[in-house]
Amino acid sequence: MEDHATYKAFAARESDPRRRNVMRGLAAAERHHAHLWAHEIGTLDERKLGYSGPPEGLAPVNAKENANIDSQLQHLKIHERSEIDRYSKQMHTLKNEACHKILLEVIADENEHYKALSNLIRARPPLPMMDGSQARKALATLLAARKKRHLEAAGWLNDAVYAAHDGLGSIFGIVSGVAGATFGKSHYVMIAGLAGMVGSALSTGTGAYLTARSERELYEAEIVRERQAVDYDESESREVLALSLQVRGLPEDVAERLSHLLAENKEGFVKALARIRANVSEENLSDPWRAALTGVVATAVGAFVPIIPFFFLSGMPAIASAAVVSLCAHFAVGASKSLMTVRPWWRSGLELTAFGAVEGLTTFAIGIALGRMVGTA
Repeated sequence: MEDHATYKAFAARESDPRRRNVMRGLAAAERHHAHLWAHEIGTLDERKLGYSGPPEGLAPVNAKENANIDSQLQHLKIHERSEIDRYSKQMHTLKNEACHKILLEVIADENEHYKALSNLIRARPPLPMMDGSQARKALATLLAARKKRHLEAAGWLNDAVYAAHDGLGSIFGIVSGVAGATFGKSHYVMIAGLAGMVGSALSTGTGAYLTARSERELYEAEIVRERQAVDYDESESREVLALSLQVRGLPEDVAERLSHLLAENKEGFVKALARIRANVSEENLSDPWRAALTGVVATAVGAFVPIIPFFFLSGMPAIASAAVVSLCAHFAVGASKSLMTVRPWWRSGLELTAFGAVEGLTTFAIGIALGRMVGTA
C-alpha cells in the first residue's frame, strides 16, 4: 500500500499523460498485490488490516526534492529490485501453496514494474543527477541483480582458468614427449614434468605480476599526461573529449554537454579523458600480487595433473593413464571457460579436449622419434 500511495502521488504530479497513465497502472498493480496478501492473511488472522503510512508513500513532500521526478524514479527502480530480491527469498521460507502462487504473480509484476520504470526514465532527458556515493550504491545494486540473472566469473577466476590451461597444456606436452622418448620410464617423466611445472608456474606468476604492475604504471602515466594537458589548456581538453565521444556515436550536442559537465570536476574530467582516449580505467586494474599468486597456483595445479599417474605406474599403463587423466582435465578446464563466455560448456570442453589430444599425440610421436635418434647415435 505504501508503493500504491507512492505511484499515485507521482501520477498526480506528472504532466505527461502517457507517463501519468503508466504510473497509475503501477499504483493499481501495487494495490492489487496488497489485496491479495490481505485476503490470504485474513484466512489466518481475522484482524482488520489497513494502511497507516504517509499518504504520499515514498514520494517526497518537499517541492524542491520533487523537482526532478526522474531522479526519484531511479530510486524507485532500485527499490523495486530490492523488493524482487525480498520476494524471491520468501519463496524459500513460505511453504504455503497459496502464498507461493501469490509470490509468483507478484514477482512477475515487479519485474514488469522495473522495466516500466527503466523505460520512463529513458524516455525523458536529462538523466537523473546523483552524487558519487548514490551512483556507486545504484551501480552495485544493478550489477548484483544482473549477476543473479546471468552468472559472471570473477576477474581472478578468468586468470586462474587460463593459467591452469597453460600449465596443463605445456606440461602435458612435456610429459608426452619424454614418455615417448623413454617408453614411459616414470623417473625420467617425473623429473622433466616436475621441473617443467615449477618453471612454468614461476614464469606465469612473474609474467602476471609484471603485466599487472605495468598496466597500473601505464594508467598512472596516462593520468599524469591528461592532467598536464588539462592544466595547459582546459578548453582544448573539453573539445578533445567531446570529439572522442562523437567518434563513439554520441550526438554532437550530447557530447558537448557531457564534456562541459565532466569538466566541472577536474579529477573526474582527467579520468574520463584517460578512459575515453587511452581506454584505461582504475576499475579494470588488477592487483599485481593477487595476479601473481593466481598465476602460480593455477599453473602448478594444471601442470601437476599429467604427472600424477607416474607416481604410481610406469611404462604404457602410466602413459595411457596420463593421457586419460590429462584429457579429462582438458575437458574440465574447457567447460569452466563457459563461465566467461556464452558458449555451451560441453562444446568448450570438447574443443579443448581435441586440442589436447592433438598436442599429446604430436609430442608423443616427436618423443619416440627423438628417442630412436638418440638411441641410434
